[in-house]
Amino acid sequence: MKESKFAHMTKVHPCFNEKMHDKVGRIHVPIAPKCNIQCNFCTRDINKCEVRPGVTARVMNVEDAIEHVRKVTGEMPISVVGVAGPGDALFNEETFEFFKRVDEEFPDLIKCMSTNGLLLPDKADILADIHINTITVTVNAIDPEIGKEIYAGVFYDGKIYKGEEGFKLLSKNQLEGIEKISEKGIVVKVNAVLIPGLNDEHIVDIAKEVKKRGASLMNVIPLIPLNKFKDLEKPNCAQISEVRDKVEEIIPVFRACTQCRADAYGVPGKEDKHLDMTPASHY
Repeated sequence: MKESKFAHMTKVHPCFNEKMHDKVGRIHVPIAPKCNIQCNFCTRDINKCEVRPGVTARVMNVEDAIEHVRKVTGEMPISVVGVAGPGDALFNEETFEFFKRVDEEFPDLIKCMSTNGLLLPDKADILADIHINTITVTVNAIDPEIGKEIYAGVFYDGKIYKGEEGFKLLSKNQLEGIEKISEKGIVVKVNAVLIPGLNDEHIVDIAKEVKKRGASLMNVIPLIPLNKFKDLEKPNCAQISEVRDKVEEIIPVFRACTQCRADAYGVPGKEDKHLDMTPASHY
């Protein structure tokens, strides 16, 4: 059952199938501003120029987001609607309200979200109830010695956890959550940010673990040096390719990711747009 669902997603999801990446589009609606972890490489922002995750021109309410989906689906071929921030999708109640509306009004669209996975075990039943099709979970480590260097803090159940304690909580929930939602038939892709000198040799271990937990696909993406990691070098093409090749021996790898903004919409690499800005192709 899971394999057939994955096969279906790879046919129509531009972030799961490289051949479809420039043929059909997706809509990211920026309705989830709050985040419950702090990654040492992440800076969330509201602006009109940066092309990276965690950035949007503005935050929408649910009604505006639904209207945006109506407008865009009337203009271009769209197969997926998703919530990718600019914070964490599962940490914002608007995400669930939005997807309930999408389920009613746009039943043919694939419903997709990105998350750090901290709340995955808690929200698994709700995600199944609102018919989420795919979830991307960012897993940058499974080893506490590495993980504690990547995450500054975790906010869970009203309390802040730091260092190794925070990472262990996050990692436990990520892995249990992947397992739980996979069992419910939701297709899981795992993103791993490649941080040279920190987790570059560890991503293969992540791949083995998340595959065991039920993930169907991995996406190895390069670090964008920001925040506490602003002085680190961005991995080069050879480094990324080497890690992807090793991971691909374990689990299928998606290689066409463009690290989209939280308000991106359109066909990636072809007619790609984001809110309040002219199309990227214009430049």
